[in-house]
Amino acid sequence: MGIKSYQNPAELLVKEYLLADSFIPYTSIICGICACKMVYDLTQLFSSVYFKSYPSLPKIQRTEWSNRSISTFHAMFITAMSLYFVFWSNLYSDNQYAGMVTFRSSALSTFSLGASVGYFLADLGMIVWFYPSLGGMEYVLHHLLSLAAVAYSMLTGEGQLYTFMVLISETTTPGINLRWYLDTVGMKRSKAYLVNGVVIFVAWFVARVLLFMYLFYHIYLHYDQVNCCCKTLPAVIPRRACLLFTSLFAS
Repeated sequence: MGIKSYQNPAELLVKEYLLADSFIPYTSIICGICACKMVYDLTQLFSSVYFKSYPSLPKIQRTEWSNRSISTFHAMFITAMSLYFVFWSNLYSDNQYAGMVTFRSSALSTFSLGASVGYFLADLGMIVWFYPSLGGMEYVLHHLLSLAAVAYSMLTGEGQLYTFMVLISETTTPGINLRWYLDTVGMKRSKAYLVNGVVIFVAWFVARVLLFMYLFYHIYLHYDQVNCCCKTLPAVIPRRACLLFTSLFAS
């Protein structure tokens, strides 16, 4: 009886506030930041137990070790969500009669982008706090550009499809981080390091070159929808896509 008395107010809080459309952007950002903190702490815990070389690393390398696990987790999450929305979801399908593709969004798509914003905020905070140990000014600019582009799409609902297309390029991040891990533990001359390098090259070409061509091809096919929305939108969407793509390509 006591549990039920708490259950109903809790459900009301979640449905009416935390998951209400107007609160989803802010709830998702908080969830993204909390997820980063959780992954960071779990990485420290498991690494100290299962990786013998981890405790002997300098403090700043242990920090970067855990920091890279956060970026790997985010990359896997946002890549999976982006692939789903771009290629499998009906939200942006040409057969979906739900308005122009440039303004389509859903609670899940907004939440996914918000979680990504939370990651960029958390990671940017770590980069600034440990500056320049985790990255120089190019990393700060990269995160600021990515943060601005993703946050704008999340808050306005504009161009979410194209934002997800560009975020698919995060698929290369786990390989890049694995390359750093292998180098850090002294496996730079191993076969795994070589194979990982080949995988990175192929993934980079597909996700950060061919995908960008497909993005503008999609804009070309739907230019009538883009053009009739607003006089400035045809320029805004490609520019914002270029902004996000440039920041991710440079990472």
